[in-house]
Amino acid sequence: MIHFVLLISRQGKVRLIKWYSPYSQKERTKVIRELSGVILTRGPKLCNFVEWRGFKVVYKRYASLYFCMCIDQDDNELEILEIIHHYVEILDRYFGSVCELDLIFNFHKAYYILDEILIAGELQESSKKTVALLIAAQDSLVETAKEQAGSISNIIAQATK
Repeated sequence: MIHFVLLISRQGKVRLIKWYSPYSQKERTKVIRELSGVILTRGPKLCNFVEWRGFKVVYKRYASLYFCMCIDQDDNELEILEIIHHYVEILDRYFGSVCELDLIFNFHKAYYILDEILIAGELQESSKKTVALLIAAQDSLVETAKEQAGSISNIIAQATK
């Protein structure tokens, strides 16, 4: 089971975090600080798996971002690396060569994509095509809602003149 997903920049800034296990706010802050220190100081030639507090943290660096997932001790690290890569590929497909700014300004989309892939710390959808279709459907719903909100605003503006 995945306990949490953490995306951090090379400067140690959290860009996305999703918790699948209960942690208090104080504990969350401590986890982020500890893991940022551990992962950011590791050399690029070292293994992408870290033993931490009885768990394993699997991470992969893409450009200026570290994608980290905390898993149980007996889970398969290579499967988690594949899940990380799967998520990055879907982000790349959606944003067209995803970068840190895409995640900063469109964090809600990054969370939505992550929620389509993982549910309760387990892989939900492995098909990139299915995830892309779900994202496209969500985008069309958002556009329809914006158009309706715009038309309602115009009606209200006309009525109050």
